[in-house]
Parts: sequence; structure tokens; C-alpha cells
Amino acid sequence: MALLTELAKVVGGTVIGDGNTEIIRVAGVDDLRRGDLTLGGNKSALEKALQSPAAAVIVPMGTGPLSKPTIEVANPKLAFAQLLTYFVEKRPCMPGVHPTAVIGEGFQGDGAEIGPLVYIGKNVRIGKGTIVHAGAWIGDGVVIGEDGLIHGNVVIREGCQIGNRVEIHAGAVIGADGFGYVTVDGKHFKVPQVGIVVIEDDVEIGANTTIDRATTGVTRIKQGSKIDNLVQIGHNCEVGANNLVCGQAGLAGSSITGDRVTLAGKAGLAGHLTVGDDSVVAGCSKVTNSLPPKSFVSGDPARPHAKQLRVEAAAQKLPDLLREFRAMKHTIEQLKKEIRELKGM
Repeated sequence: MALLTELAKVVGGTVIGDGNTEIIRVAGVDDLRRGDLTLGGNKSALEKALQSPAAAVIVPMGTGPLSKPTIEVANPKLAFAQLLTYFVEKRPCMPGVHPTAVIGEGFQGDGAEIGPLVYIGKNVRIGKGTIVHAGAWIGDGVVIGEDGLIHGNVVIREGCQIGNRVEIHAGAVIGADGFGYVTVDGKHFKVPQVGIVVIEDDVEIGANTTIDRATTGVTRIKQGSKIDNLVQIGHNCEVGANNLVCGQAGLAGSSITGDRVTLAGKAGLAGHLTVGDDSVVAGCSKVTNSLPPKSFVSGDPARPHAKQLRVEAAAQKLPDLLREFRAMKHTIEQLKKEIRELKGM
């Protein structure tokens, strides 16, 4: 529980109304009880919030006095996220190694928590404050930084490097072999995948996502990037800083994204291309050529979004155009027939 004035200080906001209002939790507008603080970031949400049992509302600057106390902030969505974080009880790291864990020679992990049935290979280093949950598999020579969170059944293959404050969700596989073969006479000869994966600081990787090790060199995920569930990142890719890669997106080998790029759900990149900084690839789009910075593309194949909208609008007219074409064709055939009959007279 906290007073509204205390929460306003957390987000740098201004209280309008009773600052001594007691807040029990933070919740969305569709799940509100007495004592809740909720988000009224738009007109519809604000109307619901004011008619609900909620105790107070987060609103944009300049909203003014309402029927409930408010916290006015410049970015209501950010404040909502910050206050949700404030109320979440983060499980502390409890350093030590569970007796069922299998630990290889040369392990360095003072200050880390190693859970039940974890496998750790030889010469692994795990930083202070990092939690490795049950069933994780960590190969020889892996390095994991401080204050990380490795969820259950994550696999981190040999030699990979994980930065500080990295969270990897259940079932993700970091450093599996890249998909590399040479085909001769209809048979596929495997190209050894001897590189590694480097995950920089403050990255989050979703459940069942796979990031392949490089053929040689490094597959790299730069700092601050957030990767959703069920994403495939191929060998020798480079994902820039502060990217958002949404569910079921796929990056073929050696593709590169700049900083602050967004790949929406099911977006796909062909191999050996570059997507420039601050670009957006819309959902289900297929990128087959490199893109300059600040591109916004959609479609299959991906093209500038404004052009794709025109293509889609034109496609909606195709049934009518087809009917008109058939009618014109019929008219032309009739005219040809009449001309032949006139010539035969």
C-alpha cells in the first residue's frame, strides 16, 4: 500500500486531488477494485476509470480536476508500467547451488543462485545476483553477467556470452548450430558451426526463441533489445541496440538490423541484408532487399507502406474490374461478329 503522493514522486508526476488517497495495487480498466490506481491515457479508458471503483487515475498533463484524484504525467503509459513494476515483489537472488545441480570443473559463481537439476559445464562464469532456474543447461565456457534471470529449461550452448541484467525465458535456446550445408550431387554436407552468440546488457529473450551460433565469428544481440517468444535468429545475424522483435519473426543468416528497429509479428528478413536504423517492418512482411534508415515497409514482398496501401486498395477493385473487362470483351466480340456479317453482305 502507498499514498498517491508517494507514487507521484516515483513517476515524476503531479497529484490533482487528495494526495493522501491510499493505493493498494495498479490495474487495467477492465479489472478494477477499490483502492486501485489505473490508467486513463485516452478518452475511452478515462471514462471507464471514472465510472469504476478505482481510487485514482493516471492521466496526461493538463487534464485538470476530475471526480477522482489523479496523477498527471507526460507519458501515462510509461508511468503505468513504472508503477506496476513498483508494486511487483521481485524475488531476490538467494546465492548458492542446489544439491541436485550438476556443476563442472572451474565453475565461478559466487553470489549466483543455481536451481534444482541445472547442468553447468566446465569453466563457466556466472555473475553475482543472477538466478538460474530449474532444468537450465549451460555449456562449457559460457559467461553470464550479473543480475540476470535464466528461466527453466533454457539452453545456452558452449562458449556463448551473456551480458548483465539479461532475462531469458523458458525454453529458449542460445547457440544451437546455424543451418549451414553444402549440397553436392543431391546430398547435404554440414558446415561446422564454430562461432558463438553474444547477448549484450539489458536484453530480454522470449520463451522458445532460438538464436543460432555463428558459422565463424559472432551472432550478436546488442544492448537493450527485446525479443518476443518464438523468434528465429539465424547464424551470423546482428540485431542492433534497442530493437523490438515480435513473435514469430525470423531473421535469415547474416541479416543485420540497425538500432531502434521494430520487426512486427511474423515479419521475415532474407539473408545477407541490412535494415537501417529506426525502421519499422510491419507484421507478416517479407523483406528481400536492404532498407535505408527510417524505412516503414509492409507487404510481401515488402515495399514502402504508403505504396502497399495503394496496392491493397487497387486489389479490392479487381473483382469489379474483371466484370467490366468481361463485359467489354463480350461487346467487342459482338462488334466483330456484326462487322463480319456486314462484310459478307
